Amino acid sequence: MAVSAADEVTAIAESVHAATTDLPIADTSPVPSAPASRLAALGILKNRALTTLMLGHFTVDMYVGVIPMLYPLLRHKFDLSLETVGYVSLAYGGAASLSQPFFGILADRKGTQFVGLALLWTATTFALVGYVHTFPLLIMLAALSGLGSGLYHPLGALNARAVIDERERNTAMSIYVTGGTLGVASGPLVGAFILWLLGLHGTALMLLPGAIICPLMLRQGKSIAASVPRRLKGATTPLHPIPLAVMAVIVGMMMLRAWTIAGVQTFLPTWYDEMGHGKLMQSALVTTLLLSTALGTVGSGTLADRYGRRMPLITSSALSVPTILLFAQFPGPWAFLTAALMGFLAASTLPLLLVIAQELMHGRAGLASGLIMGLGFAMSAVGMPITGTIGDHWGLQDAMRFQAFLGAATFAVSLLLPSERRIREVTRSG
Repeated sequence: MAVSAADEVTAIAESVHAATTDLPIADTSPVPSAPASRLAALGILKNRALTTLMLGHFTVDMYVGVIPMLYPLLRHKFDLSLETVGYVSLAYGGAASLSQPFFGILADRKGTQFVGLALLWTATTFALVGYVHTFPLLIMLAALSGLGSGLYHPLGALNARAVIDERERNTAMSIYVTGGTLGVASGPLVGAFILWLLGLHGTALMLLPGAIICPLMLRQGKSIAASVPRRLKGATTPLHPIPLAVMAVIVGMMMLRAWTIAGVQTFLPTWYDEMGHGKLMQSALVTTLLLSTALGTVGSGTLADRYGRRMPLITSSALSVPTILLFAQFPGPWAFLTAALMGFLAASTLPLLLVIAQELMHGRAGLASGLIMGLGFAMSAVGMPITGTIGDHWGLQDAMRFQAFLGAATFAVSLLLPSERRIREVTRSG
């Protein structure tokens, strides 16, 4: 997934290209041509500004990965049903997603210098989750922690795009997104360790990652934010109309794919707990799912830079349906293979759709990032109680099979994705 997940960006590329060239902490060496895509990816990784942002993305999304590992203990402590425990993810994901467009607009006007504070806020609120004694207070803390993620993602995406070379935007954005994916993937392992060590009180240790990384981001934040253009109050430059029909397809696909992966990631530990598997296998399976997503992300970006974004998005959506069905039908050791395939096929979704949205919403980079990630996270959050209800009535195996139905809907929507030529026509006509 990651799921975590919290990211207005291509629109500003032309105006920030010169500025990013002069950014002192960015790599400004020439970028290799298309045949040397592997070397290009390595060159991108030398970009210190992008690496810092990836580290922040890793940290903030790690908290998302820990949440499902809390479910078995929370169900026992508060005597919750699967539907009710899903409201913890709804609170976290809902606050993170619904706030992102607002924070994106704020970033367009006020800048992104203090994005590191989002990490400290998330870390502090999440650390308190294991100490609450009432379910309403648990929901409130989950929502407050989600606000930190909602702040980080659009600001982080704006900063990342400002230090990324235009010629490799798909690969570079995929690498940035990989930081968050790896964070979500590490969450189950971190969660399994701290819960084994201290039980629910182990959430206190989750204060450390955000508190350590926050000062690093604040030190480099001023230099990075200086390269992000802002739309000043009273600016007279007209904004192009948003192509609503095309954007609806982009957002729709993001919402469906986010629900699918989040549904598997969130309830997988509880499903395997019911079948008698230990926390090690639970966390290992979730980590396999998310690590494979990270591995596939960079490859999808390289393919998109060469052949366009529509092909990998449609192909991955089509292949996801039988893969999810196999995962649901054959739990146990075979699930490591099908979980890895699911993650690999899901890898292309966020970074490629994010770049498309940034191109379509010229002049609104923060808003574009907030909409794509915010609405995607919102759908995954809203979907958790629905998936949980299916699990309560028909069992979690059928809830997993339901994710294949969502995968089929994702494939249907992917067929409506615009081609690269169509995107250029829409942006020019705007």
